[in-house]
Amino acid sequence: MEQGTRGELISRLAEAVGSVTTAHPLRVAIDGPPAAGKTTLADELAVVLRAQDRDVIRTTIDDFLFPRAQRYRRGQYSAEGCYFDAHDRAALCRVLLDPLGPGGDRRFQHAVYDSDTDTPSSPPVTTALADAVLLFDGVFLLRPELIDRWDLRIFVSVPFEQTIDRARDRGAAPAGSTAVTAEIERSWRNRYIPSQQLYFATARPTDHADIIVNNDQLQRPTWEVRPDSSIHRI
Repeated sequence: MEQGTRGELISRLAEAVGSVTTAHPLRVAIDGPPAAGKTTLADELAVVLRAQDRDVIRTTIDDFLFPRAQRYRRGQYSAEGCYFDAHDRAALCRVLLDPLGPGGDRRFQHAVYDSDTDTPSSPPVTTALADAVLLFDGVFLLRPELIDRWDLRIFVSVPFEQTIDRARDRGAAPAGSTAVTAEIERSWRNRYIPSQQLYFATARPTDHADIIVNNDQLQRPTWEVRPDSSIHRI
């Protein structure tokens, strides 16, 4: 386990990206619980990689959601619904991960869902450069249906109770509405955290991660490269 500044972590992750050689665009999963800091980490890593003249494709699991009626068909607070019904994994593989993978034509779409309208989306097809890097953040990325689609797997770990605190902070109403705070906590305790517990019990995501980032201290994170990872130690 190593510890350093935020900048040192991002630099180490960029080195890890550079250490993996593929004959197709590099597909990087940035997994972890809600409010763990996955999106921020992916955005920071993208800045560094672009400064190194790497072509970066930034996408997120939120662009591969099913419409709300399907996501919540088991109920608003269903953990099983969150894990099994929320994401269009078949479309994710079809339009993004497989085209960028071995034997793919590199012609991809970055989304299939528009969150503003809660409707399917079909953005223009884009052709990736052969040495492009896909940085894809989201929940449940190391589940069995997706595990073989990633060339580098990063798991961002934060204690579940701390994710509740972060969710409260980022979702609090300007006036500090107690109703908003209560709804956030109910969603986390009844839906999001139990769905993560289901994920851990069935998929064991940290067992499959190449790099685990402990992100509870944002400015002094710790990280480790798993012993069985094919990545050169960073």
